Amino acid sequence: MQLALLDHYITYLRAERNLAAKTVDAYAADVRDYLGELHKRALLVEAATREDVLEHMAWLAKKGLAPRSRARHLAALRGFHRFLEDEKLAPADPTGDLDTPKHARKLPVFLTVDEVIALLEAPDVKTLAGIRDRAMIEVLYATGLRVSELVSLSINDVNLVDGYIIAFGKGRKERIIPLGKKAIEAIKTWLDGPRLSVLKGRESKALFVSPRGKALTRMGFWKLLRRHARGAGITKLISPHKLRHSFATHLVERGADLRAVQAMLGHADLGTTQIYTHVDSRRLRAMYDDKHPRSKAPKRAKLK
Repeated sequence: MQLALLDHYITYLRAERNLAAKTVDAYAADVRDYLGELHKRALLVEAATREDVLEHMAWLAKKGLAPRSRARHLAALRGFHRFLEDEKLAPADPTGDLDTPKHARKLPVFLTVDEVIALLEAPDVKTLAGIRDRAMIEVLYATGLRVSELVSLSINDVNLVDGYIIAFGKGRKERIIPLGKKAIEAIKTWLDGPRLSVLKGRESKALFVSPRGKALTRMGFWKLLRRHARGAGITKLISPHKLRHSFATHLVERGADLRAVQAMLGHADLGTTQIYTHVDSRRLRAMYDDKHPRSKAPKRAKLK
């Protein structure tokens, strides 16, 4: 019966929530562990109390599970118990007032504006691959796309007249993101001949294609990005996600509305986007400490 409830929940996540397969698998694994631990204590999940859930969370802590992992685990249990209550399979949700395990969130690593410019200028635009790479990096920095969203862009997802793209994020959620002038120009340059030359008469809906006529893979783009970063003299370890962080950080630093940034990034929770305000605050503090005449301890007068 307990595993049948889990199967029912998995079907709900896939069919109604339309979550990505990896997300569903992670939730299912967490709930399965929970059900197994309840079974050892001869408890039914329908009758689980707040104390039962707390005991399970304590058990996870004793196993050495990190706060971040425990927070994710609790999120899975919350979703499961809410589902059981909504479906009238349990009388109440015992997770309602439980606090999420606190964890120190790492501030994102990002590039400076000068580093981004150097990276954008690194591809050799005298070559077909260079024109494509320049366009891909321009789009990534202009929109903050996830790399999976970038490589899956199709011709029909781009509107160069009105200047926007349509991205499909986690759970196939659609969002519209504006394109800057430089990104539009780079895409037009790529579409105006080079893309057809790479395809050599082959058909493809992908916006950015490889010499094989297929869409680039995430790993393929990651490798070419690293290569261009080295060519630009950037010593930081570069990844597509760091360009996403750079996009958001540079917008927030220049006063962009946080909810607008959230919408463009495709974050479900504003709290996820708020980390970029912490980055901005850290830089503001550093600037203040460096520039304000009263921010530093006064020099002591030397005794004569």
